[in-house]
Amino acid sequence: MSLDASVAVRRGPLDVQLDLAVADGEVLAVLGPNGAGKSTLLRVLAGLLPPEDGRVVVDGTEVWDDVGQGRHLPAHERRLGMVFQDGLLFPHLSVADNVAFGLRSRGVPRTPARTAALGWLDRVGLAGLGDRRPGQLSGGQAQRAALARALVGDPALLLLDEPLSALDARTRLTVRAELRRHLADFGGSTVLVTHDPVDAMALADRVVVVEEGRIAQAGTPADVSRHPRTDYVARLVGLALLPGTGAGTTVRLDGGGAVAVAEETVGPVFIAVRPESVALYLDPPHGSPRNVWPARLVSATPHGSTVRCELDGEVQLIADVTAAAFAELGLAPGSAVWAAVKASEVAVYAR
Repeated sequence: MSLDASVAVRRGPLDVQLDLAVADGEVLAVLGPNGAGKSTLLRVLAGLLPPEDGRVVVDGTEVWDDVGQGRHLPAHERRLGMVFQDGLLFPHLSVADNVAFGLRSRGVPRTPARTAALGWLDRVGLAGLGDRRPGQLSGGQAQRAALARALVGDPALLLLDEPLSALDARTRLTVRAELRRHLADFGGSTVLVTHDPVDAMALADRVVVVEEGRIAQAGTPADVSRHPRTDYVARLVGLALLPGTGAGTTVRLDGGGAVAVAEETVGPVFIAVRPESVALYLDPPHGSPRNVWPARLVSATPHGSTVRCELDGEVQLIADVTAAAFAELGLAPGSAVWAAVKASEVAVYAR
């Protein structure tokens, strides 16, 4: 493993205790709500915040932090690159000098440092812009320059702190695709901190979900999105998550009520229901659905080409209906509806 970290640190009421291991060439996304401890972790890895306990080791031999041994390597001595959400380019330096800054600060002569910087500007699509000031760049161009500055020194660890959050939607799509390509070519370890599940799913090999300073779930992006284990993750990927206990083809929910499922199951399980699997009716439906519940429409929000409806009742669900169906049903917050879900559309997995 290129990065092996086990850190503990307290920031006010937040007690962070996290263990991470990231292989060479691997991208780990750290996903979580605001205040979960993501940025605290990043500051520890960057050397900006000493941990109160634990170790940070790179490439098996480079000890960046070891509280027991009293070792703390300052940020400027760590082989790392970092990209912030707003770039943080020096406004008084040219773009090329910004990219070369890390090399120059480590004693690399001006000419080879500038040559390396111009080479990286060419790689990130900014050839010919090296003499401009950061203020003359677009948001997407500034993030490309920040990425070049982070990678020009061949770091062992790349830290990305919400690198796409300050970009508009169209620019984000382009820069995300370019970032994915550069991360695929990067030989060191990458830690991406984000609250955007799309960035995590598109860029990461593995995802760690942090809540209240602890790892709540970890796995591949596909596994985390298909099998959420906390309400935060479920809502992030747009699923309704219902804990319960399986008894044959029925799951008794912890919060009351029951759900019919397609396959027999026993013991503590999670039920996950996709919004597109939930059909809404004004009257009790007839036909094949084995799961039918009365519900009340709590909120309705445009969601792409559909309207996302949050439902409260015996079973709390999220439903996506077309705008035409929403209007035809005459729905509004507070409306009484019937929600139906086929047993075959219910995902069940062990807790």
